[in-house]
Amino acid sequence: MTEFRQITERESLRKHVAAIHIGGKLTLLQRKLSNCLLLHAYDELTTKSSHRIDAETLCAMSGYASRDRETLKAALRALAETTAEWNMLGDDGEEEWGVSSLISYAKLTGGVCEYAYAAPLAAKLYDPSVFSMINMRIQRNFTSGHALALYENCFRFVRTGSTGWWEIDVFRRLMGVDDSAYYEDFSKLNAKIVKPAVKEVNAVSDISLVAETRRESRKVKFIRFLITRNGQETLFDLGDDDAVRKSGAFRRLVENGISARLAQRWIAEHGEAYVAEKLDFVEEERRKGRVRKTPAGYLTAAINGDYRRAEEAAQAAAPAPVPAPKEPTEEELEEARRDEEQAAEARWRRACLEVIEANLEKRSSVSRKAIRDRFELGLADDFERGQFRRYGWQARGVFPKVHAFWSGLIPEGLPGRGDA
Repeated sequence: MTEFRQITERESLRKHVAAIHIGGKLTLLQRKLSNCLLLHAYDELTTKSSHRIDAETLCAMSGYASRDRETLKAALRALAETTAEWNMLGDDGEEEWGVSSLISYAKLTGGVCEYAYAAPLAAKLYDPSVFSMINMRIQRNFTSGHALALYENCFRFVRTGSTGWWEIDVFRRLMGVDDSAYYEDFSKLNAKIVKPAVKEVNAVSDISLVAETRRESRKVKFIRFLITRNGQETLFDLGDDDAVRKSGAFRRLVENGISARLAQRWIAEHGEAYVAEKLDFVEEERRKGRVRKTPAGYLTAAINGDYRRAEEAAQAAAPAPVPAPKEPTEEELEEARRDEEQAAEARWRRACLEVIEANLEKRSSVSRKAIRDRFELGLADDFERGQFRRYGWQARGVFPKVHAFWSGLIPEGLPGRGDA
């Protein structure tokens, strides 16, 4: 459930105009999906009653297998069942309260996702003085749903430098733990939710947080977060750059089904030359018949650096020729099959580890250590922990767990066995 309650100090509420909160009941994937849908629709939020996006593109942006339609349906269902609530003071001093489902409807047909926002909510989402969207590149860094929830709810207040005081019950709802008796104890809430979430926000995002608490009758009753920027840009810092919008790369992106806002973001993040190179690559793949349906999903993955050259992939996937005797025995044939299976498995494992290493290189040392510590905590016994400490992510003895861990961590997923 998405929840908002009036800040304790009424005068602070007048300053804190960013008054839409996204609650913590959404999973990390659902929250990322919500942000991707909003980014795609943003330029036409107030001029169109519904929006359409290629499902493959949406999956690539949000970070799960493009063929997993059941996951997509479940995520869209969760967004339609989640309410957004706001309560703010207008310039005339009148209080406005409103509630709406996060999306009013969604449907999937012919490989396309159609969805809509209620008009009053769309108006709030479109106004950056009320609601600030987050940077998609920063979103990809988050590994915890609680950390992303905290980041979103704090980023709304980045212009004022503080969230203002939230009642602890409100904060628990924002983090999605209001139905857990365990977190009624603030010491446990602080140890398991507040401190880890603040640490991750400070490590991977464009803001830094400091948590402060206020007690009544010796019990912590309120919490607030002081907010400072750490130098990275936000989505709205981009503005409407005419030079970007007039560039050839921008035009080609839009022609390939990429929204104007996302096209602008990609060029700002990666540069026009890099984007043009990826466009050339995808167009070459289309000519070879390797891009099914619309190219938008393939292009999204290419921009994010997840697709290697098709020639390299094809060469890596091609089985090494196995010289066979003129009349091979059944045992020899079985041995050759086993050898090829092992070679294919090794190629696939190397391809997965290359993606993992590339992802780690983009992260700060603090983020890399946090991810390593989190994975090690999930290992079953001393043998597995010893393997991981000695060989790191390359440890073959724990590779199944490495693969499962990183499959949920990397937005675009790891290569499938048929892709390596």
